Amino acid sequence: MSEPAYFAHETAVIDAGCTIGAGTKIWHFTHVMAGATLGAGCNLGQNVVVSPGVTLGRNVKVQNNVSIYEGVTCDDDVFLGPSCVFTNVTNPRSAVNRRGQYARTHVGRGATIGANATIVCGHDLGEFCFIGAGAVVTHAVKPYALVVGNPARQIGWMSTHGHRLEFDAQGRAQCPESGSTYELIGNEVRCTLAPNND
Repeated sequence: MSEPAYFAHETAVIDAGCTIGAGTKIWHFTHVMAGATLGAGCNLGQNVVVSPGVTLGRNVKVQNNVSIYEGVTCDDDVFLGPSCVFTNVTNPRSAVNRRGQYARTHVGRGATIGANATIVCGHDLGEFCFIGAGAVVTHAVKPYALVVGNPARQIGWMSTHGHRLEFDAQGRAQCPESGSTYELIGNEVRCTLAPNND
């Protein structure tokens, strides 16, 4: 029997029937359940749970104490901060079985969810959005949007490198780290030039 192409700590529980990409690392006391799919190069910290039906893209970073419930999908390069929370039922009751009624949450490519943030199910988080620490997200989030607070509200825009964008009177901004340029048109942001592989 050949060695797996991923690393799992000896305390991790890897159920039969999950799919784990090459180069992925799974750390202490983490549980990957049957039917979960993890892309290549992911990193799952301590005490993480990945439920059946969850899909993580390539290079997804999951920090300690995160439970990713059925109905959640994350595209490539997503960052899930320590102890952030996903839900999958909007009106849970212990005595009412709502399996099969899970609401879907999709996290777009390159998005960041900060420590202790809560994502109420049924909403899409756009690519490269940035959810501040402790935010409670109760609605869809636009690509590149910066949202904070409870309930979360948008206070600005972020570059793909995670820097706050400051738009000029013509609706143009530049990332100070990558040099990438952005355009704000009708409350939508798009990257217009990505010199450093943004």
